[in-house]
Amino acid sequence: MIVYEDEALVVLNKPAGLSSEGELPARLREIWGDPDAYVGVIHRLDTGVSGLMVCAKTPAAAAELSRQVTQSQQAYAVLDGRAEPDGTAAPSPVFVKRYRAVIAGAPDEDLPAAGVLRDLLFKDSRKGRVFPVRRPRKGVREAVLEYRIAALSADQTRSLAEITLHTGRTHQIRVQFASRKHPLLGDGKYGSRVKGSIALQSCGLAFRHPVSGERMEFALDLPAELPWSAFSD
Repeated sequence: MIVYEDEALVVLNKPAGLSSEGELPARLREIWGDPDAYVGVIHRLDTGVSGLMVCAKTPAAAAELSRQVTQSQQAYAVLDGRAEPDGTAAPSPVFVKRYRAVIAGAPDEDLPAAGVLRDLLFKDSRKGRVFPVRRPRKGVREAVLEYRIAALSADQTRSLAEITLHTGRTHQIRVQFASRKHPLLGDGKYGSRVKGSIALQSCGLAFRHPVSGERMEFALDLPAELPWSAFSD
């Protein structure tokens, strides 16, 4: 599970089925043999989603990594035209999260082969679901991601999408593709008829080390099992 570790942070490949904010810190403390170890969760993945996460091992590292997340959100907002430059935000995002997903169908009018998806999303906490809406109102937040279709299955019924998040909304990737009639495989909550784990992986992570300032980049290979193996060379 652990991909990289030093005195300030740990980068790990979270398995699907493990919650980011409860079970994951407990698992790390078990691995370290220290029930009181500090675990600062910097960003979360849905329980059913696998892939790269970074956690801080000290409060100072957590503060610096969280600052990078905030800076990147501000930088993306300027790049997307959702905010005006104020002279304080860095020109490009520092903390970058990339994903890959297997989605139903091939590119079409609703989902071209590449582009930027923008939606207003409303989170209904009582139902545990997120819905796209047409107008701003209380509780509605804008969601933006960029993507490209990297490959098609042999029968052209499934696509491999590569995604970079500009915002970090709950269930964002799942809802934005499903609302265009291309749900992620295994995501029954948002329309997939295929049973199994949600075909979504956090496959790339980049940030600056919270102590040294060194640029750090991590990437995962395409999983070998189905449905991912349909896109392997």
